[in-house]
Amino acid sequence: MTGPYYEHDGITIYHGDCREILPGIQEVGLVLTDPPYGIRVGKQKWFSHQQNQADVYGDDESFDPRFLLQIGSKRILWGANHYADKLEASSSWLVWNKIGTMKRGIISDCELAWSDIGGPARMFTHQWIGYFKASERGERYHPTQKPVALMTWCIMLSRTTGIVLDPFMGSGTTLVAAKELRREAIGIEVEERYCEVAAKRLEQEILPFPVDANEP
Repeated sequence: MTGPYYEHDGITIYHGDCREILPGIQEVGLVLTDPPYGIRVGKQKWFSHQQNQADVYGDDESFDPRFLLQIGSKRILWGANHYADKLEASSSWLVWNKIGTMKRGIISDCELAWSDIGGPARMFTHQWIGYFKASERGERYHPTQKPVALMTWCIMLSRTTGIVLDPFMGSGTTLVAAKELRREAIGIEVEERYCEVAAKRLEQEILPFPVDANEP
């Protein structure tokens, strides 16, 4: 394992491919992540272009989540409706209603996460559509960024202890949520620019991070 990119107050960031770094990480309580799942593959490619969405590293190929099932005590995997055929059956799916009371538009009304935390399916309502956000207005650091409130809800709902691990950290939202809950956390990210963004967020030096939809 390479040395940490960032390490402070129980929060650690590694820069690199998670598949190479994960073998050196042990005793994880919860894997909570939103991996790239092939939004630019096949029919989904049209939708991503219609949304003028910036490229995400690894999103040009299909995703196989099975290596994540060997890590941690419990797991919550966002976007899992796109790779559900590679996961075990579960009654504990999570639903994020992101339109709130708004009318249905071109984008999805909700996002889904597969989990093995136990219990029935649960829904979290938190508006997050363009400029219409219930929180963090104007703070966009990553093209597939999730609200801190959502990741906080996930961690609390999991009723786990120990380290929270996000192998596809992006801009570090999972780590910010873990820090607010006083949980130890590890994030792994292959793009160094997002490691830097996450480190700044964790240091509470939150700066606007423009996402250029045309950026390679």
